[in-house]
Amino acid sequence: MPMQKSAPAGHPDAYVASLSGWRQRYVQALREAVLSAAPLSEVIKWGHLVYFSNGPVLLIRAEEERVLFGFWRGQRLRDIEPRLKPGGKYEMATLGLVEGSPLARSTVVALVKEAVALNAALGDPTRLAVPGVST
Repeated sequence: MPMQKSAPAGHPDAYVASLSGWRQRYVQALREAVLSAAPLSEVIKWGHLVYFSNGPVLLIRAEEERVLFGFWRGQRLRDIEPRLKPGGKYEMATLGLVEGSPLARSTVVALVKEAVALNAALGDPTRLAVPGVST
C-alpha cells in the first residue's frame, strides 16, 4: 500500500506533533539532543527537520519504516558513529534508525558538536563541495 502523502509541517513543533508511536519518540529524543549540543537554526526544509550552522549540518526525517538521521559532512564522523552510511551529494552520511535501534544521547551530542565544528572550520558544505573531489 503506498504511503499517503500529507502536507509538510510548517514548523518543527508541528512536524513532531504529526508523528506517532516510536517514530515520534525517536524524533523528539534526537531533536532534544541536537538542540542541546550546539546553537543551531532549526527549520522545516524538504519536508523534514534540517539544522543549520554556517550551512546545513544535519537532518532528521521520519519515514514510514525508519527515522533517518543524516549529516552533510557525515563521512567525516564515522569514527564517532561507524553505522553512518555514506551516500548522496557532498560528504553526506546517514543513519537509519528503526524501532529498537540503540543510539546514545552522548553519541548524538558528539556527532552534532563535531559536525558544527567542521562547518565552522570548513564553511558551508553545499558551497564548497566539488562533486567527486574530497577535501
